[in-house]
Amino acid sequence: MPRRERVTKVIDGDTFMTASRKNPVRLANVDTPEKRQPGYQKAKQALTDLIQGETVTIDTKARDKYRRSVANVKVKGRSVNSAMKKHGKK
Repeated sequence: MPRRERVTKVIDGDTFMTASRKNPVRLANVDTPEKRQPGYQKAKQALTDLIQGETVTIDTKARDKYRRSVANVKVKGRSVNSAMKKHGKK
């Protein structure tokens, strides 16, 4: 069941925190550069611009080994996952 939650912090280009969770949310099927990799800052900024402070719809599909929700996320009816795939690792 999808949940609506407010984004409080963007961690990187594919992971963020919400006001209601202890563990981060990771975008399903999106893999953006990690810190110190080319494109990291651009991907993080793109996700920040898209969802920081916004209320998003989170549809959790799985949990990863770090206990993060792996989810499809939408903001204002737009797929965040699709928007961020262009910032993914090549």
